[in-house]
Amino acid sequence: MLAILIVSIIIVLVVLFLAVSTTSKAYQYKHTVDDLEENPHLNHYENEENSDGK
Repeated sequence: MLAILIVSIIIVLVVLFLAVSTTSKAYQYKHTVDDLEENPHLNHYENEENSDGK
């Protein structure tokens, strides 16, 4: 019974460590945003509005 408890605690600690490590790496990731001029979807949307005669 004691062996099962020890193994269970070790598994929980490993999973907790991996979750904290993954979350930490995710927060350190540098996100970038494309400029509006380089967005092909925005240009397509503006062209559709202009062709509708509005």
